[in-house]
Amino acid sequence: MSTRVQAAREVRKLARASAKSRSAFAVAPVVQPLIAMLPSPDHDAREAALLAILNIAVRNEANKDKIVKSGAVPHLVELLRSGKNSLRELATAAVLTLSASTPNKPTIATSGAVPLLVEILISGSIQGRVDAVTALYNLSSCEDSSNFILPSEAAKPLLALLKDSKRYSKFAEKATGLLEILSRTEEGRTLISEFDGGILSLVETIEEGSLLSAEYAVGVLLSLCSSCREKYRELILKEGPIPGLMLLTAEGTKKARERAHNILDLLRDDSKKKKVASKDLEILAFDIATRVDGPVKAAATAKRIMEDMVRRDRELTITKLQPKRCR
Repeated sequence: MSTRVQAAREVRKLARASAKSRSAFAVAPVVQPLIAMLPSPDHDAREAALLAILNIAVRNEANKDKIVKSGAVPHLVELLRSGKNSLRELATAAVLTLSASTPNKPTIATSGAVPLLVEILISGSIQGRVDAVTALYNLSSCEDSSNFILPSEAAKPLLALLKDSKRYSKFAEKATGLLEILSRTEEGRTLISEFDGGILSLVETIEEGSLLSAEYAVGVLLSLCSSCREKYRELILKEGPIPGLMLLTAEGTKKARERAHNILDLLRDDSKKKKVASKDLEILAFDIATRVDGPVKAAATAKRIMEDMVRRDRELTITKLQPKRCR
């Protein structure tokens, strides 16, 4: 075993021990030799360097910035591209850790890492895929959105992961956040709508997810229905979204409430013959109000929901809102 590998392993061990040690090792005489080991042909050297860098960076924003400024990103991208599975996934974990720092996001987002993270999202291990989702979500919040372009190939693996995840989890928030980005393109919308159980998973996220997950999920459905009402309306309606959307109008975030109102407007049936009777809507509103505020306050909440729906219906009539043409 080389002296460098031994030293890197010792740095990893000591950096893991305390925050003070991590700060002490975040200096050029330590960081730069570790980065220089990343392109080494020796597997053990690369692995030891990656683990040491990870431990120096964890829970220390300043250290993350120093590592990126020292030139680690191009080597991590190369490991994502051509490293063996274990090294690729360690490199994914390193990108995830470094991308949590806001100043690092533009550097990583424009480095070529994004499509490689999507490849790991498609074919990596469960842990690798989870790390790739989190890294992509971190990068999606770049100040300059043009720095982050998410390939549409990410849609299916994201939906597969969402389908199997707990709707209230932080992971579901990240997955739905990325799906909302993908829903802004025609190709992304098509892939989302064609995935078996994809729209149902989004509806379930609206019903059971966190406030942020629900906001993202309703954003996806709204993107679909706004782009072509004729194409997506029935696909969404058959998954039974109305109760969840009405609930969201009462207890979602401000953005989620507005989105829920907008998609309810798009989903409603304009034909008089098929319109839901006013009494049926009142019953549904009362049921939702009971879930939100309990039986004592349910009547007042239901009244507010119905009044809000009537107000929006009047606004739509006045402005003669027409659905967008399919593109």
